[in-house]
Amino acid sequence: MHESARSLKVAAWLGWQIESNWTEPFLFLTYSILKPVASALILVFMYLVISQGNFNNPLFAYIYVGNAFFIYVGAVLLGVSNTIVDDREHYGMLKYIYVSPIQVYFYLLGRGMAKTMTATIAVVITLAFGAIALGVRPDFFTIDWPLLIITLTVGLAGLGFMGILLAGILLITARHNDIVGEAVAGALYLLCGAVFPISVMPDWLQWAGRAIPITYWLEGLRRALLGTELVQKLHTGLEDFSTPTILLILLGSTLLAILLSIGFYRWCERRAKEKGLIDMQTMY
Repeated sequence: MHESARSLKVAAWLGWQIESNWTEPFLFLTYSILKPVASALILVFMYLVISQGNFNNPLFAYIYVGNAFFIYVGAVLLGVSNTIVDDREHYGMLKYIYVSPIQVYFYLLGRGMAKTMTATIAVVITLAFGAIALGVRPDFFTIDWPLLIITLTVGLAGLGFMGILLAGILLITARHNDIVGEAVAGALYLLCGAVFPISVMPDWLQWAGRAIPITYWLEGLRRALLGTELVQKLHTGLEDFSTPTILLILLGSTLLAILLSIGFYRWCERRAKEKGLIDMQTMY
């Protein structure tokens, strides 16, 4: 346990150095503010055209909140999985990681924690911009804080272990491995109801969306911020699920992700060692 905690701590520190040390602090701060705001404005203008400026519709708040928290999905998945690409292809350090006294599994999670910190800044800025400029103002006194904290924590843990699954794939992939995380995040953006309710999709895609843990994670966060009654009235495809059921599904899927990630990554790791892929640099 001590070695695992140390691996997590050191990896988080290293990841933060890599994420924040590429430029001057002022430029990094400016980038951290402008990027999430620009991303939010893309969604806002799309909604503006489709709804003809009807920002009072509760559906807009539903969409905006989901899009804001989806920032975590790409950041955590890529933060964990792309560590394999960075350390093996870019820096040539993965083989040294494996021979050092460190737990690789917790090292990957620690690198993802650095991305989580930068994503948190982006999420807070996006929500603040929505409250100040767009009128998406959840009532501070009616927010379900226990539900928000529990859902956010469990969901982020699940995202981290899903990133481990992707890291296993990248470990045994020779070509185009740097786009796997982005491709998965893009598919999840469509299927999990981040920008529109899953009820608008064909039935077979709705079933696919209900099979994704992130769908229930976003639903729980929306209910915590906007209110369960308001979200259920929108007929999003999950209105028949009670909030305890949403939490139970999210918790169960997170535990399943932990078990699958451990087994799958160990299998991929063994295959990578057998084929000499730990220190492979394709220069691709």
